[in-house]
Amino acid sequence: MVRMTEKKPKRPRDPNQLAKMVIDIATGEVADEKPSVDRRGAAGGKVGGAARAKTLTPERKREIAQNAAKSRWKASARSD
Repeated sequence: MVRMTEKKPKRPRDPNQLAKMVIDIATGEVADEKPSVDRRGAAGGKVGGAARAKTLTPERKREIAQNAAKSRWKASARSD
C-alpha cells in the first residue's frame, strides 16, 4: 500500500529513460505496484452519504427524487 508520505517515483519524460523504465518493470527489476484503495477513503464515502442525508430537508429530498424520476422516465421514453 502506498501511503501519502511515500510517493511513487514519477515516470521520466525523456523517451529513452521511459523505455528503460518500462523494460525494467517488464523484466521485474523494478516493482511497479498500483496503489490500493485506502481503507479510510473507502469508508469515508459510506459515512459521507449518511451525513448528507441527515442534513437534507424533506423538501430537498423530494426535489432530488422527483428529478431522478423524471430523468429515468425520459431515458426509458427515448429507448422505446
